This record gives sequence, structure tokens and C-alpha cells, in this order.
Amino acid sequence: MLDRIHDIWGQRAPYADSEWPSRLDEHVVEEPERWVQSACVLCSHGCSLDIGVKSGRMVAVRGRVIDRVNRGRLGPKGLHGWVANHSSDRLTRPLVRRDARLIETTWDEALAEVVARSKEVGAKYGSGAIGFYCSGQMMLEEYYALAQIARAGIGTPHLDGNTRLCTATASAALIESFGSDGSPGSYSDYDSTDAIFMVGHNMAETQTVLWSRILDRRRGPRPPRLIVVDPRTTPTAKEADLHLRPRPGTNLALLNGLIRLLIENGNLERAFIDQHTVGFDELRDVVGSYPPERVEEITNVPQALLREAASILGNAPRVVSSCLQGIYQSMQATAAAVQINNLHLIRGLIGKPGSTVFQMNGQPTAQNTRECGADGELVAFRNWNNERHVEELARLWNVEPAKIPHWGPPTHAMQIFRYVETGSIRLLWILATNPAVSLPELARVRSLLRKKGLFLVAQDAFLSETAALADVVLPAALWGEKTGTFTNADRTVHISLKAVDPPGDARSDLDILLDYARRMDFRDKDGAPFPSFTDARGAFESFRAATRGRPCDYTGISYEKLTGGSGIQWPCDEQTGTSRERLYEDGVFSTGAEECALYGHDLETGATITEEEYRARDPGGRARIKAAHWQPPYEEPDSQFPLWLTTGRVVHHWHTRTKTGRVRALNDAAPEAFVQFAPEDASRLGILDGDLVEVESRRGKLRLPACIGDIAPGCAFIPFHYGDRAANELTVTGWDPVSKQPYFKYAAVRARKVKP
Repeated sequence: MLDRIHDIWGQRAPYADSEWPSRLDEHVVEEPERWVQSACVLCSHGCSLDIGVKSGRMVAVRGRVIDRVNRGRLGPKGLHGWVANHSSDRLTRPLVRRDARLIETTWDEALAEVVARSKEVGAKYGSGAIGFYCSGQMMLEEYYALAQIARAGIGTPHLDGNTRLCTATASAALIESFGSDGSPGSYSDYDSTDAIFMVGHNMAETQTVLWSRILDRRRGPRPPRLIVVDPRTTPTAKEADLHLRPRPGTNLALLNGLIRLLIENGNLERAFIDQHTVGFDELRDVVGSYPPERVEEITNVPQALLREAASILGNAPRVVSSCLQGIYQSMQATAAAVQINNLHLIRGLIGKPGSTVFQMNGQPTAQNTRECGADGELVAFRNWNNERHVEELARLWNVEPAKIPHWGPPTHAMQIFRYVETGSIRLLWILATNPAVSLPELARVRSLLRKKGLFLVAQDAFLSETAALADVVLPAALWGEKTGTFTNADRTVHISLKAVDPPGDARSDLDILLDYARRMDFRDKDGAPFPSFTDARGAFESFRAATRGRPCDYTGISYEKLTGGSGIQWPCDEQTGTSRERLYEDGVFSTGAEECALYGHDLETGATITEEEYRARDPGGRARIKAAHWQPPYEEPDSQFPLWLTTGRVVHHWHTRTKTGRVRALNDAAPEAFVQFAPEDASRLGILDGDLVEVESRRGKLRLPACIGDIAPGCAFIPFHYGDRAANELTVTGWDPVSKQPYFKYAAVRARKVKP
């Protein structure tokens, strides 16, 4: 059996030509009676796999060699995560709170209570008193049903996902620069690129199979240069040719300095800039304020290393860049992410083989949250501030346009929880996520989830820390126990077919939502039941129709086309039936006033650009180069709290360990939280490896074992997965002014050794 627990990336298969060699990874506990097509839902890479079934139980998984994404490979979570489906503590019956205790009940009683409270709250306080907070791990069909129910059934603007915590900035940065969501390139661009630039992206631990692709490329002929930006010396950074370690909260200053050097060195594609972009002159003026010596003063990155990075990025014929939480969860997230887009735009390295930028997703179905309108966008990247877009969606759904909230931007997650805190939201329905561990400043979060007058519904497969606080708990099916589709970070759509039945009375999220809609008696404007579909295939067909002519056109994709072969990238229109590996190959972007997903923002203040302002300077299909000055973080180390805290992931766990913590092989590999210090700081504090340390911020404190090394001096790192000692006890409540993504990557803390 493969040991991907310790041999995380597996045996190398160096490139012999331009195609990534295949490799079959599998984990077989018993010989299956049959194999069922699916894909992994434990990171954003989207590895295709088959589930082995025997006697109605999962007994194996294997990678699908035919698939374009993983070529048969699976990472440690993909090989082992399915074991959580068999956990003895799965929720199998609905629970309701009686006399301060959760007791088992029937679906009729549980949903009757949710419906009664929904109607009562709606009648007394209005539709705006109801909110929904969903996940990045449900399926396309479920998000789409949720969007219909929340937006046009109830009519509330309060719908967002936990994708707000991990990839809201990805969407925001793509829209600000290119006019629409959707990564412009393809994983295959790694097969031919000359340089790879990873900013705040520890791919070796967050997308292990994609990292295997890069390792294989770097062990073959013409290995690409690798630059990594990260304050920690992660496995990704250890592989790098050049590692830049900035202070937390200084990404934008670093990127401004790099772009200044590219301009100064003449590493520009002037014809592309002139013909296909707007805003270059402002960018040049802003980055002019970031000479190498000032960048070093702000970031602690030596000038020589900054110049070396600029030389590599400025002279490589082809570059692939990516970023993730190190950008998204830090200061000025959208402004920094946009500068990575700008780097590609000023060099003309977009829409070409081997050249693209990945505003990488963190969760497996985060892309679908955004495509389906289950977050801060309308379905298929329609613009809530464009009346024509709203009218078009209303026609597709057969509802009145006024029913779809669009008098202001959809409510982001942090504001939803603020409305709970103030009493504006009286009913909150949480689906497939665990904010009692994943949100910042957890003492505050627990308090508001227990707030008197709030009716809390939790829909989950396990009694998570959040579900334990709920008034009603609805038992949900997991991956492999239902059919649906989901889309990865390079726009590849996979189908996951139902392999086994869920335990007990657990039901799919889609079935639960549709049952609720029927009991609420939602109707379209002709009096027909709304939503109109009754199963996953029907939901997919309705969504397909809603994407026709939009940037994420799915009309050429069907359950039949997805079954048996590889995943398919969007856009794939019905007329041609062919998918596109890259967007913007013709240099025409989705920025026209009639097409764009949003009119954009001021990157420094977050102020929205009005429709009138945008139309007056309509880019008309040219990319928007947008600049911003660096601002210091809102909380910085001082004499009282002298260390920077940054948080993140470990390779063997996923989010709050709701699933991976129940898989022995994964949990044994990373059984507890820890705090990581640089040797210099550990020596100063008298801390040795393994010592118990108390870490305290202005918001809380934790006691954790110490781990020494592989981090910049002045910094401390804690993984966020562990609910019993959650890093988010310490983090700040604050968010990016554009994407509204919270700050998890910087806070001021102090540490001391706990005496035995």
C-alpha cells in the first residue's frame, strides 16, 4: 500500500516531453465489487478518483489516470479522507433543542420547526432577519438551490459562504483586473513555463498533487525557476531557487517594489499594455515610491534578493504566478493580489501557454460557491448593480426582479455575524461549516452564536463545535453519498456519482433544501413550485441554462459528457461543445460595462465605483491595471506584544478537522496544535523544542507545545485546525476593504514558557 502519510508527494516521474506522466495512486482496504466515479473534495486541486464499494460500504479509492487534473495521483487526504464517512459518531437523525439539550427527532418535526420559525421571523421582522452561511465543500447543485431559495424564495441579501474566509480575494482580484471571476489559465501551463512565482502559497502542503506536478517538471529537462514569498521556510520554500521572507502585512510593498524594478529595467510589453489595458500610468506613478531600499525597510527583504527576483520575473519568456492565503488573509489582500495580475499584464503574459496567474482557491468547491451566487455575486458572475443582469436572472428563474435583493451589495460573512450580534438577524442557517472554530476572535463568535433571540440551524454530518450550539441540527450526507458536480481552481468540472447510501436518516444538502422550499411553499410568478427542479440533474440543467453566454458558460457540459472520461473545463458552450484551456487569448477581457461582474472598487479604501462612474470610463474589454499604496497593518507588535502571529494549515488536516480528525492515519500524523518560533526568539524566551508555551494576544490565550525553526525571526505560527486549542482565539476581527476577507495572517502576541 502507498504511504502518502509520510511520502506525501510520492515517487518522481520527470517529464520526458511536454506532457505530465501518469501515475496510479490507490488505497484499497478490501477488494471492491465495483468502482464509482468521483473526485476528491479535500483541497482546491480537484483530483479525479474512483470510489471502491463492497457490500454498500466504501472500501477503496484510486486516482483516475485518464483525468487531465491529476493523471492518477492522489494526496494524503484524498487517499485517506473517505474513512471519515464510516465514523461511528455520524449524525443519523435530526436533533432539536429541548430544555437546553439536543434530542433526536423526526425530519417532519425538525423541518416543521425550521419552517415555523422562518415564517414567524419573516412576518415579524422581514426577510432581512434571515441569514444563511454555507461552505466551500458542498456541490454545485446544492449551492444553486440555496441561492434560489435565499435570493428569490425568502428574498434575503444575507447569504455567504465560508469561502469568504479563504478565497473571496481570489474572486475580487480577478474581477478588479479582468472583469470576471475564473482563473485565466490552466494547470497545463506549469508544463511549459520558464518561471514559477508563488506568493503566500505553500502549495506543497495545500495542493499536494499540483506540487507533485511541479516537482516532476523541475526534475526533468528545462526545469523552471521557482521563487517563493513566505515568512516561513515551508517545504515549498525549501524547494525554491529564491526565497523571500517578508514581514507579515507587507506584501503590497514588496510587490510594488518588484513591479517598479520591472518597469525600471524595461521588462514591459508596450504593445500589449497600449492595446489591451488601461491604468498603466497610474501604476507607474505609484510604484515609483517603492525603490529597493524603501522596500527593504518595510519588508525586511534584502535589496539584492528583490533585484534577483525582478530579474527572473522580468526576463523569463513564460511565467506562472499563484497566490493563496498568505496574500488573501493579510493586510490589503485585494490590492496585493491585483499587483500579481499587474505583473502579468505589463509583461503581456496572459492567455498564452505557459503564462498565467492563479488566484488560487483554497476549498474544493469554492469556485461553485461563486458561480452559483451563494456568496457575494449573482449567478454566473452577474452584476447585482446592473439592472439588465438582474432582469435576465429573474426571467430565467421566472420571478419578479424586485424579489432578488439588489438594492445594495450582498451581505458578506463578517457582516452577517455582526448582524447576528446586533440582533438584526434572528434566524441563521449554517450549512457544512464550523464557524465556532474557523472565524476570527472566537470568544466573540461563541457569544453571538449563543445569543438569546437567535434561532440557529446547523446542517452537518457531525456534531461540530457549531452544531452543538444549534437549536436544530439536520444530519447531512457526505461526499460519496450523493450525486453532484464541482469545479476546481483551473475551471475543470468533475462529476461525483453516489457510491453508497448515507447512514440512518441523513440526507443530501440538496434534498434538505428542496424539502424546506416545498414546506415553505415558495412559488414563481406563475404560481409554480420554486425551485422548479426536484433532483441534482434538474438543478444542474437549470444552472446550465443560467450560464448561457456568460464567462462561465456550462451549456456544452452535461452529466453524460462528464461521466466516464476526464473533467471538462469551462467555458464550454453548447454550440461548439469544446472547452477552452485559457481565457483572454485574444486580449479581450470581460471588463465592458454590460458584461463585467462588478464595477470595481478603490483598492485602498474599498469605496465602490458607481455604474455612472464606470460607464464614463468604460474599459471596453481592456484589462484594468489598478494601483495602491502600502498601508501598515492595523495591529503591529509592540513592547507588550512583541511577536507577529500568523496562522495556516498543515498537510494532513482540512479546515477544522471535522473529517480529517476522524481519520486515524491523518490524525496520528498531526495530532495536536503547536506554536512555531525562530531559533533566535526561542533562545531569547528560554524555550526548547516541545516545551509548553503560553501564547497570548489582546483577545485570548492558548497553551501549546513549541516547535523551533523554519520561520522568520519575530514571527510565530499556529495551525488553525484544532478546535480544542484554536488559533482563532487570538486573531483580530477585521477584513480587507474590497474582498471583505478576514485578517488571519497577522496579530500581535507575546509568549512565555509555562513552568512544569
